[in-house]
Amino acid sequence: MARRRNRRTAWPGAEQSLDIFKAKVAKKEGFKAVRGKPDSVKYEVARSLGVPLHQGYNGHLKSEDAGKVGGRIGGSMVKEMIRMAKEQISDSSPEQRGSSSRRNKM
Repeated sequence: MARRRNRRTAWPGAEQSLDIFKAKVAKKEGFKAVRGKPDSVKYEVARSLGVPLHQGYNGHLKSEDAGKVGGRIGGSMVKEMIRMAKEQISDSSPEQRGSSSRRNKM
């Protein structure tokens, strides 16, 4: 029997911000995110890919199909986080970048 994943965030209280981020990324990818139901995007992605994902039990789903859905959503989120991090690094001054790297080497 497969274990259920722990769906809590690493930082308590970050759920709302994470849901907003998911909706923003989904919208950027052309999917409609329902406010208050961030998981609705996965069903829309599944439909667009022809994957038979339904609410509730999906034990019949192939790993490949589940990966297509999760990869489309998660991959887009990772790309956006990398873009945001690069933007933040380029916006910081050289002194700020140097001091943080020196601190990490100590």
